[in-house]
Amino acid sequence: MKPEEILAEALRVVREGGTILYPTDTVWGLGCDATNATAVARIFEIKQRADSKSLVLLSSDLDMVAKYVKEIPSIAVDLVEVNDAPMTIIYPGAICSETGDKWHLAANCVAADGTVGIRIPLADWCKQLVFKLGRPIVSTSANISGEPTPQRFSDIPQEIKDAVDFVVPPSVDTASTGRASQILKVGLRGEIEIIRK
Repeated sequence: MKPEEILAEALRVVREGGTILYPTDTVWGLGCDATNATAVARIFEIKQRADSKSLVLLSSDLDMVAKYVKEIPSIAVDLVEVNDAPMTIIYPGAICSETGDKWHLAANCVAADGTVGIRIPLADWCKQLVFKLGRPIVSTSANISGEPTPQRFSDIPQEIKDAVDFVVPPSVDTASTGRASQILKVGLRGEIEIIRK
């Protein structure tokens, strides 16, 4: 498949409520439409992970983030503007619903305190996928919960590969680093908490 065909197929699967295995700007991830509660539940099943844990989402830009959180703290804008490495920001005030719809995040991808972790990927392929979908997608590491995060496609367990609806070929060119992003939690008054460096 040509790169544009791969992108089109991944987009079709996600739009239809399916799950994908794809390379992000950090590690290989499991993804789905973050506004589709059923698809998000499937990601938890694949990972064999408790659905009480929140998930990282990918957004194409801050404009998209603004549609899914009540307010973007000004410190988050500053961080995104100077960012040159994969960085996930945990925002307060996620806009979500139990069932999810294209205007609300699925409640099962949001933390119990109403926060949500969102990263604007540096990899162009991921940005295109999210931009074309028009809403955030889930980005959680492609491993069974509790097992090591795969650094390469060849490290991903076969049961994960078999469980998703579409596997993006490893030939897709991305800016993947093979390392997890840093995670910062921000508050509306400019507070920053470093969760992971």
